[in-house]
Amino acid sequence: MTVRIVNKSKHPLPEYSTRLSAGMDLRANIDNSIILKPFERCLVPTGLFIELPEGFEAQIRPRSGLALKKGLTVLNSPGTIDADYRGEIGIIIANMSNEEKSIDDGERICQMVIAKHETISWDSVTELNQTDRGQGGFGHTGTK
Repeated sequence: MTVRIVNKSKHPLPEYSTRLSAGMDLRANIDNSIILKPFERCLVPTGLFIELPEGFEAQIRPRSGLALKKGLTVLNSPGTIDADYRGEIGIIIANMSNEEKSIDDGERICQMVIAKHETISWDSVTELNQTDRGQGGFGHTGTK
């Protein structure tokens, strides 16, 4: 699949790190480093604008290395970019560590996964078909 992209950043287009990677890393496109205090959040621009085909979304997910090494994560994970959105991709980054952390220009801050999705219509009924699970919710299958 080919996706149209406008790159107004100082950085190359996102790319897959390996042949079997599901996501592409997106980079911060900022003039000055951003300093985040513990539990602070900010919107980090990427300089990227995309045009997805109908029936697809871009999911924005944390990078595991950034979360482990710096305690930085994508706050609304996964974030969704809809096919009709044409604005700049911005990433909400939160510092979940107990120390100030910096985000630098060009730093890989998240990954983007393109996914197909369905649009549904509701069938309003008075009851649902029964299953073995029924209404068993959180923890209903035990802990071991």
